[in-house]
Amino acid sequence: MPLEFELCPGRKIGGENPCFVIAEIGQNHQGDLEIAKKMIRMAKDSGADCAKFQKSALEYKFNKKALERPYNSPHSWGKTYGDHKRHLEFSHDQFRELQKYAKEIGIYFTASGMDEMAVEFLHELEVPFFKVGSGDTNNFPYLKKMAQKGRPMVISSGMQSLDTMRRVYEMVKPLNPNFCFLQCTSTYPLLPEDVNLRVIKEFQSTFPDIPIGYSGHETGIAITLAAVAMGAKVVERHVTLDKTWKGNDHQASLEPNELAELVSSIRLIEKAMGSSVKRLLPCELDCHKKLGKSVVANVKIPAGTVLTLSMLTVKVAEPRGFPPEEIYDLEGKTVKREIEEDESVTEEAIENYNTRTKC
Repeated sequence: MPLEFELCPGRKIGGENPCFVIAEIGQNHQGDLEIAKKMIRMAKDSGADCAKFQKSALEYKFNKKALERPYNSPHSWGKTYGDHKRHLEFSHDQFRELQKYAKEIGIYFTASGMDEMAVEFLHELEVPFFKVGSGDTNNFPYLKKMAQKGRPMVISSGMQSLDTMRRVYEMVKPLNPNFCFLQCTSTYPLLPEDVNLRVIKEFQSTFPDIPIGYSGHETGIAITLAAVAMGAKVVERHVTLDKTWKGNDHQASLEPNELAELVSSIRLIEKAMGSSVKRLLPCELDCHKKLGKSVVANVKIPAGTVLTLSMLTVKVAEPRGFPPEEIYDLEGKTVKREIEEDESVTEEAIENYNTRTKC
């Protein structure tokens, strides 16, 4: 069984625990605090476990020329990339206000720390866990400092190789055993042929002592549900209030009704996964009683006859006789009373027969 650990207070992941659903608000709030609160409420009402944002200290994440780069995209909120990012970046006080609101309505709150200073702030904010975005998964100094803080970690794997993920595992594991990997492909929206859900199984095999999850950027919910059926213990999906809003992520995000359907469908899948023990279930008894078949006489069989297979067949019969799987065991047995053609073959009609399976 994969390692399980407490990702948030009172909420474990891994093992047989329910899949943990992260509603990634990111920067789909358009830089508006009230919209951000509406999105937290939407995540809560849809049944998600956690509302997640992104936090950056821009001068630590970008160099000066990157911030001064002209940004003429239709999704731009400013003339330069720095202006654009500043519009979307909440202050420390605004983050505290969002965290307070999430606590009031009863949903976990965290963010991806997009640089080391952002991680320091989130640590001070006492978020339940750190999320490592794919762009920082190979940022080893950043990962080391984060792991040393001791908070659980959720690490996406977009743009990375299996070799890199092995190195991440080897670095993080001795410092902080409470982390998981998410299979992820970093493009928006994500085409089905680039999802590669089989990586989930590869991760499960390569890293058997940590939970494995899925971060999806595709449209719709079917692929994420398939990831859960393959054993994803954490899923993350971008969310929005309106896919037509300005911003690169909205098109690959889930609107409220889709997020609600995703969560309810995940819970349905978890219920359907059930047990690995294959047996006749109580719910099947009515069908078995009505349609379950028995061994019956194919011809009239006199008392003292030694049975051959040609004398027997299988039908739905009254009363119930030997189950079909015992027909070969009846061959060579002696009949101690006459059995009419089409009559059920029952235990009392066979000499010295010890049934291995009761009907």
